[in-house]
Amino acid sequence: MNSAAPPNSAAPPNGAAPPNGAAAASTAQRHIGALVRALAGLDTRLLDDWGRRLAVILGRGGRLLVAGNGGSAAQAQHLTAEFTGRFAADRRPYSAIALHADTSAVTAIANDYGYSEVFARQVLGHGRPGDVLLTMSTSGRSQNLLRAVGAARQLGLAAWALTGPAPNPLADACDEAVCVRCAGAAPAQTATVQEAHEVALHLICLAFDARAAAVRDGTPGEGGPG
Repeated sequence: MNSAAPPNSAAPPNGAAPPNGAAAASTAQRHIGALVRALAGLDTRLLDDWGRRLAVILGRGGRLLVAGNGGSAAQAQHLTAEFTGRFAADRRPYSAIALHADTSAVTAIANDYGYSEVFARQVLGHGRPGDVLLTMSTSGRSQNLLRAVGAARQLGLAAWALTGPAPNPLADACDEAVCVRCAGAAPAQTATVQEAHEVALHLICLAFDARAAAVRDGTPGEGGPG
């Protein structure tokens, strides 16, 4: 009589030992714990202020430019999609551009001027006085983002940053920064910072939608790039 293995009990390949469930759970709990601590330290007041100011700036025809590398580039594109599309309630679209997303521009600029210029030249092309540049970096040391901030200052844009732990050059170069405080080795710290940034972006969107609705309804309030 052939014996059949019970469902979901496949043996490890090549005689490998089964994974240590306790160790895996412990690793996951440590990661979650680090994220909870990082989120508890977020500057939610500044994030709320950014969202509310953006509602006024974009509502007046201003533009949000967002730049990041790697995972931060994906998050930059996520954020701009929330503005040109919608976050929660239906509303009008607003001008927001993720500067990495135009692959022809990025590769042409990188080829002709070097990778350090891929965002700066787009800021000079798209940016206008009173607009906002938001840069995102887990390290806060990316040269192409620092160059973009320099271009923003040249044109009169507000420069904001979401980074990892302070101090770092990007936070120092910007007008305002939210720096995620977290402990641990670099690979784990990078993941925690990125996850905290995702929450930060949604907090910006929540505040944006609340203020945009108030502006639409004629509620008085101030706003500006800061």
